[in-house]
Amino acid sequence: MSTPPDDFPDHHANDRHPCHGVSTDLSDYFLTRRQFLNRMGMGVGALSLAGLLDPRDLVAAQPGAKAVTGPLAPHAPHFPGKAKAVIHIFAQGAPSHIDTWDPKPSLTRMHGKSIPGGDIALGSPFKFSKYGQSGLEVSDVFAKTAAHADDLAVIRSMWTDIPAHEVATVFMNTGSLRIAKPSMGSWLVYGLGTENQNLPGFIALRGGGLPPGGSANYQAAFLPGVYQGTSINTQAPSVPLMIQNIRNTYVGKSEQRRQLDMIHQLNELHAQNLQRDAALETRLESYEIAFRMQAESLDAFDINKESEATRAAYGIGAGGRGSEQAKQLLIARRLIERGVRVVQVWHQGWDHHQDLQTRLATKAGEIDQPLAALLTDLKQRGLLDSTLVVWGGEFGRKPTRDRNGSDNPGRDHNAKAFSMVMAGGGVKGGTVYGATDEFGAASIVDKVHPHDLHATILQCMGLDHTKLTYRFNGRDFRLTDVAGNVIKPILA
Repeated sequence: MSTPPDDFPDHHANDRHPCHGVSTDLSDYFLTRRQFLNRMGMGVGALSLAGLLDPRDLVAAQPGAKAVTGPLAPHAPHFPGKAKAVIHIFAQGAPSHIDTWDPKPSLTRMHGKSIPGGDIALGSPFKFSKYGQSGLEVSDVFAKTAAHADDLAVIRSMWTDIPAHEVATVFMNTGSLRIAKPSMGSWLVYGLGTENQNLPGFIALRGGGLPPGGSANYQAAFLPGVYQGTSINTQAPSVPLMIQNIRNTYVGKSEQRRQLDMIHQLNELHAQNLQRDAALETRLESYEIAFRMQAESLDAFDINKESEATRAAYGIGAGGRGSEQAKQLLIARRLIERGVRVVQVWHQGWDHHQDLQTRLATKAGEIDQPLAALLTDLKQRGLLDSTLVVWGGEFGRKPTRDRNGSDNPGRDHNAKAFSMVMAGGGVKGGTVYGATDEFGAASIVDKVHPHDLHATILQCMGLDHTKLTYRFNGRDFRLTDVAGNVIKPILA
């Protein structure tokens, strides 16, 4: 082997690269030859710094602004909002509005006859009654919830773009039909942070498998990953199985804290010398939240900590017997009470193409008592005025018999008309907004699109939907895209 020339660098000399030696300074392990190019580009890179920073981190630099200590720290809203938290009950599968919240006497009179369009009318098999001082008309399948009529705002003129479950479900959650965009819960946590740093700011409670569209319904998309929803399967037989791998039985908390601090320090050095990695940042934030969750997550999800009377009010009997929704809504109240910003409750199974009378009554029966109990519970605890409760699905149903020829008919999909129900913070109770035609086939008065609904929810939370933006790929994005109007008549 040839001998190197005299001026060839000796990599084994005393001036060798610090990585080959022993150093007490962690930064030494990140001094690479890439730093030369990195430092040469610092002047140009600084020009784009503002675009790389999370706008939430810039709040502290504004005069009189409250210092922000982390991405989930509470942020001041654009203006004082009536609500501080949201419980969103997603009735996935598209519940029939004309059998629940939108009475149609004309349809009942035309039952079994042909109506405009040539199809056979299917009158509602359920009775509607007036409730409360407002005289709000509600189907008897929601008789217990209807006892809170004077707290409810019913939007009867919803419409959406596509009557396909997966697309419409994701659209109702993200405001996007095509590209992946952040969910409403993620936008809310991005805009407001969360009150409890020991729990995620956005939690989605599901009873079993993923909803249509999967995790896209509670994703953060291009927002920093720390704002994504945490999905919890409430069908697990115990709290430790519901929230797995939170407790570390091998390493104590002080050692865990030391390890996390070490990882954060290494990551910061990596970011300074190379570049930040969004996926890595998200993973580290997940570790951090998981560590903090050890403090109170198991307690927050343990409904056995509630009194027997409280559990019974939700419809939970001895041994935890009761509908899955009863357990979910009680957990939702416990989470909101502990400062979680957004809780989404998934109630699937509302796709009734046949046997409408039996199946819709059964499905409504799973949520009616728990929802009524939730409203009562929140009110008794002084939380209803600061908690916005939303119930509804992704679209509605047609006023005619489904064409499947069943002897026990149901209703087909309808994107032109459906209802949403709201209560609590920022909402004017005992209110009906908008209207469908005489048969409930289409919204015709004060039509409300999902973008309008999202704008209104953000308004209740003190956020201007046109100003809650995030720059991605050179464009400012928002939950309501380039549309959305606040439904002012339903606001308190």
